[in-house]
Amino acid sequence: MSNEQRFVEKGKTVDALRAQFQTAPLVVLADFKGATVKELDKLRRNVEKGGLKMQVVKNTLCYRAVQGTDKEKLADHFRGNIAVLFAGENPIGAAKALRDQLRENNKFVVRVGFFEGDVIDSKGVAAVAELPGREELLSKLLATIQAGPQQLLSVIQGAPRDLVYLLNNHSENLK
Repeated sequence: MSNEQRFVEKGKTVDALRAQFQTAPLVVLADFKGATVKELDKLRRNVEKGGLKMQVVKNTLCYRAVQGTDKEKLADHFRGNIAVLFAGENPIGAAKALRDQLRENNKFVVRVGFFEGDVIDSKGVAAVAELPGREELLSKLLATIQAGPQQLLSVIQGAPRDLVYLLNNHSENLK
């Protein structure tokens, strides 16, 4: 492969990475020092089930990819052996999946993450995993929406019900 072809390939890789950095709501950088290829493959397969895409890419390519994006703050953290994990549409579910996988293997250590416009440390990534998931938030929203009409209906039904009880008590007293 010629130098020109390598340059074109690297450019395509940087463009693809930039697209992933721009669209991912959660990005996590994890250290995998001491992990075997088999362990990396297992982690990659397991986190993909949780909505994460894991890539091991040269730091210089990642550095170039984040330039000009909102995740540019991550540029200083591209050093050493790192895996970049990109969350899909459900960043909280993805963080939970990553947390579960990291419990099984201590060779993978979260360095930093990027969520909601800020660089967060490993404790911040763990805190994201503790947030309620999309389904839980939707069910709470539905319960909140239903509570208002139910309470209104209870108030509206209360006056006639009380009147019936009052009339029944009054008729019992007349007997």
